[in-house]
Amino acid sequence: MSDPRFEISHLARAELLSPKPQETVDFFTKFLGMYITRTEGQSVYLRAYEDPYQWSLKVTESAQAGLGHAALRTTSPEALERRAASLKDANVDGNWRESDFGYGKTFAYQSPDGHNLELLWEVEKYQAPPELQSKILTRPSKKPLQGIPVKRIDHLNLLASDVSAVKNSFERHLGFRTTERVVDGDTEIGAWMSSNILGHEVACLRDAQGERGKMHHLAFYYGTGQHNIDAVEMFRDYDIRIESGPDKHGITQAQFLYVFEPGGNRIELFGEVGYLHLDPDGETKTWQMSDIDTGLAIGGAKLPWETYFTYGTPSPLSLDQHIEKYAHFGPGGPGPDAAAAAQAAPDEIGQSRAVAGAPVS
Repeated sequence: MSDPRFEISHLARAELLSPKPQETVDFFTKFLGMYITRTEGQSVYLRAYEDPYQWSLKVTESAQAGLGHAALRTTSPEALERRAASLKDANVDGNWRESDFGYGKTFAYQSPDGHNLELLWEVEKYQAPPELQSKILTRPSKKPLQGIPVKRIDHLNLLASDVSAVKNSFERHLGFRTTERVVDGDTEIGAWMSSNILGHEVACLRDAQGERGKMHHLAFYYGTGQHNIDAVEMFRDYDIRIESGPDKHGITQAQFLYVFEPGGNRIELFGEVGYLHLDPDGETKTWQMSDIDTGLAIGGAKLPWETYFTYGTPSPLSLDQHIEKYAHFGPGGPGPDAAAAAQAAPDEIGQSRAVAGAPVS
C-alpha cells in the first residue's frame, strides 16, 4: 500500500500563453533574471538560477494570455503510475504522451474546472556550462547579474467556478493536503494546497464571474523580502503595472508583490517563504470571511477590486479594458458582468479595509 500524500514532489513547470511573447520573455529575463535555455517554434523555455531542471517556465505565443498547462513531478515512476491510475479509475479523461524538451513520459488531464494539468517523473537535470557553474554546490547555476533574479518557480493559483471540486480532486487523486481555506457560510471560496512542507504549491480561488479554467497567478520565489522592495522600485521605474504590495498575507504568512507581465498574466513575487507545514497531521486552518482583512494583507496593503477579485486569464478583455469596466460602480458604471461579479462577492469583501475600490454592500 502507498500513501498518496507522499507521491507528488513539487510543481515542476508551467506554460504561460502571451499575445506579446517577446515582451513577456523580456519581463522574465531582464527584470526577473531568468535564463533562456531553448527557443522552439512559438515557444521560449526559461529557468531561474535554482530551478533544478532544464526549464520551469515556457512562454508560448497565443491570441490570449493564460495558462497553457502546469506539470507536477511525482516522487517515483511507480507513484506516477499510481496517481494516473487513480484519476482513470475515477473516469477522469487523460492520456500518456512524451513531454516537452527536458521531460519524459507524461500523463495529461484536466482539473474538474478545465485547467490543463500534467504529471511526470522523468526529467533532465540542468547542467550548467562552465561559464554558469556556481561554486555553491547546491545551486545549479550562478546567480544572474541582470534584474533582481528570482530563485525558482514557487506556486500556481487557479480560478474556478467550484473551488471544492478542484480541491477534492487534488486531495483524492494527488494526495495534496489543504493547509488553509476561506469559507463564506457553507461555500469554499479559496483553498491552499500542498504536497510537501510549503504552505501551498497549488491554490484555487472562486471565480467571481462563475467561469471555468482560468488562472489567477503564477508565482516565483525570492527568499527575501528586501528583493520585493527592490523589485517594486524597478517595476515603477520601467512602467511594469503593479497591482498590490509589497506586503504580507495572513493566509500562508508569505510576503507578496503582485504585478502584471506585459502579456496580461498576473505574476506574484514571493519574498520570504511564510509558514512551513512541518506537522505531519496538522489540521486545515479555516478562515472565516469576518477575518478576511488579516487573511488578505497583514500590513494594510489594498488589493484592488477591479483586478484582484475579478480578473483572471484568459480574459475576453485586455487588462486595460477590464479595469475600465470594473472600476466604476453606480449610475452608468458597470455592465451586467461587472454587476454580477459585485453581487457574487461576499459582503465582507465589499467592506474590507484590505480591498481598494470594492463595491459597498
